[in-house]
Amino acid sequence: MSTVSRPDPRQAAQTAALSRTLAGAVDLSALKARSDAAARQQAAPQQSDGGDTGSPFVVDVTEQSFQADVLERSLEVPVVVDLWATWCGPCKQLSPVLERLAAAANGAWVLAKVDVDANPRIAQAFGVQSIPMVVAVVGGQPVDAFNGALPEPQVRQWISALLDALRDRMPAIAEAEAGGAPDAEPVEDPEDPRFTAAEDALERGDYAAAEEAYQQILAEEPTNEQAAAALSQVRFLARAESADPSAIARADAAPDDVDAQLAAADAELAGDNVEAAFDRLVKTVARTSDEDRDRVREHLVGLFELFPADDARVSAARRALARALF
Repeated sequence: MSTVSRPDPRQAAQTAALSRTLAGAVDLSALKARSDAAARQQAAPQQSDGGDTGSPFVVDVTEQSFQADVLERSLEVPVVVDLWATWCGPCKQLSPVLERLAAAANGAWVLAKVDVDANPRIAQAFGVQSIPMVVAVVGGQPVDAFNGALPEPQVRQWISALLDALRDRMPAIAEAEAGGAPDAEPVEDPEDPRFTAAEDALERGDYAAAEEAYQQILAEEPTNEQAAAALSQVRFLARAESADPSAIARADAAPDDVDAQLAAADAELAGDNVEAAFDRLVKTVARTSDEDRDRVREHLVGLFELFPADDARVSAARRALARALF
């Protein structure tokens, strides 16, 4: 019996969380966008003039064109959104790199440039706190992002990883990379309705329904690693949505308060301060015992499950946990 390949549940959960943030400012209805885009594509393929870059794969985006140039276009190829401003020095370093790579990619992905000063609603939708900020949008949904002017090799690596993860789902990527149309249309894997129900609940922000759906999958298939990973992610997202940044200060002031340490670790992880969250719980394990120690250890191991097994931060924290326990 063949297995149905599913998107990385960690990425799916991150996508859902980011999508809910964006939904307050722009229309992220992928179904509506897919229908509208398909109708337009039957009439005439969309092409962008690319502004001053000379490339059809680089486009300046405004709040008015965001739906068509980003959301709808992302139904065919990944759209990499470059959030920048004229006064931002690092942006002037990163933007030319992205423009050059987009032009060289021949349409495997599209670069959408957004001036955050001229388009504050887009910046607010993406939760921009610092620039440059780069967000990948696929299928009308944000799927990955980074901040800061990364060196060109790291940008290339980030884009390569994005395309590798999507090549089977988006034939246009392979077509652009090959310089022509593929010989045959790839056959998509059938949807697993159990995962679809869970992912739909996750996109709605209904964590309880998503958790129940993944638990049902595990009841039927106890060894289903994707469902187990997704379940861990859903449980964390439910806690992270109500995470209070002030919990960190409270925990620092009360190192023996186990509940405070757990809440603070969740808040740190929600703020992408992964190493701090792991370090906090490892140190808490070292100074607790019996049931308290077990609670903290289990919480920490649950956080490990949110990341790929080969993540260097997880590997380092696992070694530190072993030293704290033994």
